[in-house]
Amino acid sequence: MKALITGASSGIGKDMAYYLSSLGYDLILVARNKEKLQEMQKDISTNVKIIVADLSIESKLKEVYVLCKNENIDVLINNAGFGKCGSFDTIDLNNEIEMINTNIKAVHILTKLFLKDMKKRNSGYILNVASSAAFEPGPLMATYYATKAYVLRLTTSIYEELRRDKSKVVVSCLCPGPVDTNFNEVAGVKFSIKPLSSKYVSQYAIKKMFKKKLIIIPGLKMKVSVFFTRFLSTKTLAKITYRIQRKKIEKKRES
Repeated sequence: MKALITGASSGIGKDMAYYLSSLGYDLILVARNKEKLQEMQKDISTNVKIIVADLSIESKLKEVYVLCKNENIDVLINNAGFGKCGSFDTIDLNNEIEMINTNIKAVHILTKLFLKDMKKRNSGYILNVASSAAFEPGPLMATYYATKAYVLRLTTSIYEELRRDKSKVVVSCLCPGPVDTNFNEVAGVKFSIKPLSSKYVSQYAIKKMFKKKLIIIPGLKMKVSVFFTRFLSTKTLAKITYRIQRKKIEKKRES
């Protein structure tokens, strides 16, 4: 059994790697940080291959596929991604393009390429990591929220195509709320509610993926929150999200 994980050097991706290894999976770990990947390679008991790559670059995505296409990947986890907080007109455009390429383009290309192989074998699991942000508009994190909405809709659409084809390939989408990782440092915010542990979210997600759950939302509070978004208008959701993001920015400035 073999799993490929992007964004594997920290946070959810790292914890997923350790958990899958405990289940007996050999691993292919992809990230930009070579040193952290090498540390994991030494620490993990199952076989580990590392690939150092910046997934915001399209040619690197295709290189990853070429290096892995003959590995018979059983599990693909598209976890690489990041966010940035601020007004849409003030965030650096190059940073946003890098975010779109990482959060959307990388997920899209790797999902398509590996899905074709999995369909031929009629087996395999794909877990795309989105966010609870995918369910609502995101003022002050507009681009990030939009990228995660793309991941959610792409995954749910593929799910229905596979179901109609009676394929045994499974696709799932992880949509967590706040998680205790370095995400808030990169995004420039501080969570206004207590985040779940990365270890819990990672293990919960993988267990639900193997149970063929389509949309995976860890934590009761977040499940309830997502449920009630169905009853609010888009404008109301935008107003609520704006206030939440503003509080995150203020907390970050105070810390």
